[in-house]
Amino acid sequence: MEYKVVEIFSSINGEGQYAGELSVFVRFAGCNLNCVYCDTAWANQEDTEYTWMSAEEIVQRIQATGILRATLTGGEPLLQPEIRELLKELIRIPELLIEIETNGSVDISPYQKLSDRISYTLDYKLPGSGMEAAMCLTNYESVAEGDTVKFVISDREDLKKAEEIIRAYSLQDRCHVYFSPVYGRIHAADIVDYMKEHTLNGVRLQLQLHKYIWNPEQRGV
Repeated sequence: MEYKVVEIFSSINGEGQYAGELSVFVRFAGCNLNCVYCDTAWANQEDTEYTWMSAEEIVQRIQATGILRATLTGGEPLLQPEIRELLKELIRIPELLIEIETNGSVDISPYQKLSDRISYTLDYKLPGSGMEAAMCLTNYESVAEGDTVKFVISDREDLKKAEEIIRAYSLQDRCHVYFSPVYGRIHAADIVDYMKEHTLNGVRLQLQLHKYIWNPEQRGV
């Protein structure tokens, strides 16, 4: 079995509960959504250049770094055929922690029992993304303590909807919850003000570190 890989690189996590920690990123081609603010839209185009890689080749690339965290991202990694087989190979690497960054539209339940070393960072696509109708709502019922739900905020209406989802699924009691502003669309201070106004305990504001360390358009970081 082979997978469409756009790039593999080592860096720090730019967001989520592992922000600032080293990880090996495996970015897959293709996505079923088209968010208006997508910062990796180039990886989702039909003419995107990618390399067919076997599970064994991906494992070798990860192990060669000596880094003990791998982040599968995209695109949408869970759309890759036979992704379960790749996950099975990855969990054979001693001590490797695996994070799957997924857009919230694909059911994660078929993979949740594979290993407790796999965590999920799910988006909930808010109205500002243009993709909210695609959300798989059962995902937010099944997230666990080691998982993360991330809300990318465009405006105050997005904040209102994020609060509604957090409270409806008691997310702050069951997993890590983050607000992240759309770069250049909303001031982080406005998000903090909303969090204070609505007493959003258990929710964290987070800026995308890699966009402040490197050029926001730079790839492979």
